[in-house]
Amino acid sequence: MSKMDLQNKEGELTIMLSGRLDAATAPELPDAVEKESFDSLTVDMEGLEYISSAGLRGLLKCQKIADGKGASMRIRKPGAAVYDVMRMSGFTKILNIQE
Repeated sequence: MSKMDLQNKEGELTIMLSGRLDAATAPELPDAVEKESFDSLTVDMEGLEYISSAGLRGLLKCQKIADGKGASMRIRKPGAAVYDVMRMSGFTKILNIQE
């Protein structure tokens, strides 16, 4: 199960994820991002324990939405296990990830 908390302050959208981002929960992420108006998007993964390929696809969709809005996107604080999945799948080369 994943928990997603959103904060939108003056065009800076921050999404804090915790738990799991998998096939059951990943579609909620781009759906939530699409509904918001923002200049920058930060996906905080400090509390995320697991990410699946569906979760990675959800992040790509968020990047496309941000690009379409002319906004920047960054990933913040992925844990070691989540970062390893992102690294092995090549996502560290295509997403802005800050440890």
